[in-house]
Amino acid sequence: MNKIFKNKTILITGGSGSFGQKFVATLLKDTNIKKIKIFSRDEQKQFQMQKKFNSNKLRYLIGDVRDYSRLNFAMKNTDFVIHAAALKHVEIAEYNPFEVVKTNIFGAQNVIDAAIENKVQKVVALSTDKASSPINLYGATKLTSDKLFISANNFKGNNKIMFSVVRYGNVMGSRGSVIPILLQQQKKNIFTITDKKMTRFNITLDEGVNFVVYSLNKMLGGEIFVPKIKSYRILDLVSALSTNPKFKIIGIRSGEKLHEEMISATDSINSVELKKCYVILPNSKYNKLTKQYYKKMYKDCKLLKKYFTYNSLENNFLTILDIKKLIKKNNKDFEKLSN
Repeated sequence: MNKIFKNKTILITGGSGSFGQKFVATLLKDTNIKKIKIFSRDEQKQFQMQKKFNSNKLRYLIGDVRDYSRLNFAMKNTDFVIHAAALKHVEIAEYNPFEVVKTNIFGAQNVIDAAIENKVQKVVALSTDKASSPINLYGATKLTSDKLFISANNFKGNNKIMFSVVRYGNVMGSRGSVIPILLQQQKKNIFTITDKKMTRFNITLDEGVNFVVYSLNKMLGGEIFVPKIKSYRILDLVSALSTNPKFKIIGIRSGEKLHEEMISATDSINSVELKKCYVILPNSKYNKLTKQYYKKMYKDCKLLKKYFTYNSLENNFLTILDIKKLIKKNNKDFEKLSN
């Protein structure tokens, strides 16, 4: 797979979730990887993973990112950390705000502190399109988390550790995504839609995993990596599931956007474009990652147009046929989540 993993030990927070399990499956194809640590709260999922993967390269640690001492213990002798643990359901976050703050913000700082303490080499934190110009609590906590990870590069001292963030959109096939819900509704052919004009970015679990690996290779410390992905219209998604669908319009939910955004006009001032992605560089005088420095490091680096924005409405769209193919290809993942 990738030489970067040769004889390395990786810890994945929230590693028993949708992303973590797909990431583990991908990493196990690389026979040079030394060890993968799964750090999560869900003992049942960890038990199921043990039976599913049956690999002596895997270690399972029950723990919560809110608990620094346990996290610090788990991170000993670790080379890379992928921080995937989060409370991410938008509506639930609005009703339980401080619990989300404890996990998504305090937990993020615990990951940073433990990584510095244990001299980890690289940390990649997973983020969301909802962190760009957030209107809900989940997005606000993830924006704060992003800021913490990027700023951590400024106070690491002589430690050679690097912190970066990966920000992407709606993950097709992940727990909490819309497709498993629509698959349940497909049986009665009545689909609940918040707004017919709604659009979303789309990325598959495989694409998400591959992009994290790509970012792990590219990172210099301080970047927010944003993949170039397509969008879908919610009506096209329903049309891919039914030839004659019936709709029940329920209105936009608390904290929900009509269209998502990954790079705002303000973010774009400090952003560059690579062949596979956009990169938001740190807006800090303490970090060396200027646009000019990045251009020197990567030949495929281009500057963005002034006030460039990257949102799900003004983007390339998946066709209904594209969506059908993706659903068919990822059907096993969806079935597990919709049951």
